[in-house]
Amino acid sequence: MPENAFDHSKIYNLKESVTYAGDSVVSKILRKNDGGNLTLFAFDRGQNLSEHTAPYDAVVEVIEGKAKIMIDKEEHLLEAGDFMIMPAHIPHALEAVTQFKMLLVMVRGS
Repeated sequence: MPENAFDHSKIYNLKESVTYAGDSVVSKILRKNDGGNLTLFAFDRGQNLSEHTAPYDAVVEVIEGKAKIMIDKEEHLLEAGDFMIMPAHIPHALEAVTQFKMLLVMVRGS
């Protein structure tokens, strides 16, 4: 997968830029550099990312569907159009309540 799959100054449809796969989590790196990265995800229903921490703040924007996000053991239900900031160094996990797509923005140095 190329480090920077999307070019500057073009319009893209995020919903159409990543597709679901049965019983899987699909990720697609859109941009990656020293300042951070943009990654699209498509989760099949019931798929998850287990609890982990990240060294940087991360913004999750739900593009389609519904997801449960746990941050420091507190549950949050997000749906299309919602976003939240997951703080650096705090345990978090994600689970697909329905099939869902999200954009993850990692900001280094935050």
